[in-house]
Parts: sequence; structure tokens; C-alpha cells
Amino acid sequence: MRSRSGVNGFSPVELRKLRALKTPAGVQRFLDSLPYHLADTSWSPRKVLQKKTAHCLEGAIFAAAALRVLGFPPLLWDLEAVNDTDHVLAIFKVRGCWGAVAKSNFSGCRYREPVYRTLRELAMSYFNIYFNLRGERTLRRYSQPVDLSRFDDRHWMTSERSIWFIPEYL
Repeated sequence: MRSRSGVNGFSPVELRKLRALKTPAGVQRFLDSLPYHLADTSWSPRKVLQKKTAHCLEGAIFAAAALRVLGFPPLLWDLEAVNDTDHVLAIFKVRGCWGAVAKSNFSGCRYREPVYRTLRELAMSYFNIYFNLRGERTLRRYSQPVDLSRFDDRHWMTSERSIWFIPEYL
């Protein structure tokens, strides 16, 4: 959906920054350059651009928006854990194979090249490195992809307000 100010409300300057990322790997490099913060926030991708920091959820939502600007559907995916925190990623498909972009303090929980034929294969690529501080493997299941375009009427990409409705939906 395009508005007068760009893709779903992004300014021309914001769109240039997002388009400059060029590929999913470029989106991941950008996320890797941002400091990780621990605040209990739910910022829109616009706010992440302004604040220049993000945590896991905000990074995934930012990545979904950036991927959308690059021509991919804005898909979020939740890796669900027991005795640990969930991990949210933006996922994308290239030539029929799944890949992922994510923000994490641990590099093993970030980017995946689009080489996985199914979402199960993609999820299993995270299993061995998904453990809590007690060393327990905690990854148990994954969600169906959530297309964030369902929230376009709530301006999820550019809102100045918190976008808690996205994690609440997950």
C-alpha cells in the first residue's frame, strides 16, 4: 500500500535508508550494527530508525518492514520456548526456500540464508543453539508466519506510539 509520503507512510529519507539495505543480508548487517537494548518497549520501525537501537521483537518488526520495502511480504515468525524467552524473526522466501533475519544478543540466533525448504527445517536450524542459562535446550515449537500487512490500518511501520498489538497477536 502506497501513500503520498511513501510505502505506508515512510518519508522519502526513510525509504532511501531502507532501500539502501538492498537484500535480506543487508537488513541483517544493519540490525547487527544497532546496539541491543533491554527496555520493555514495542517501537515501530520508524522509531527504531530514529533511536538507532532495538531488541529482538523490534528488530524482527523492523526487518519485516525493511523486507517489505525491498519487495518481500512482511512476515513475522515466533520460535516458542519453555523455561526461556521466545525468539521472533522476520522470514522471507527466495526461489522457494526460507531464510530469516533477526536481532539477538547471540549471533547464532540471527540470520539464516534462504536454503531451507520448509519452516520446520528453518526452525531446526535454531534448535542446537537455542538453550537457556542452565544449558537446557528450550525450543519447542514455532508459529505460522504472521503477515504484518494485516496491521496496515494501525500504521505499524511508522507509528509514533507503541505497537504492542503485534506481540499481543503473536
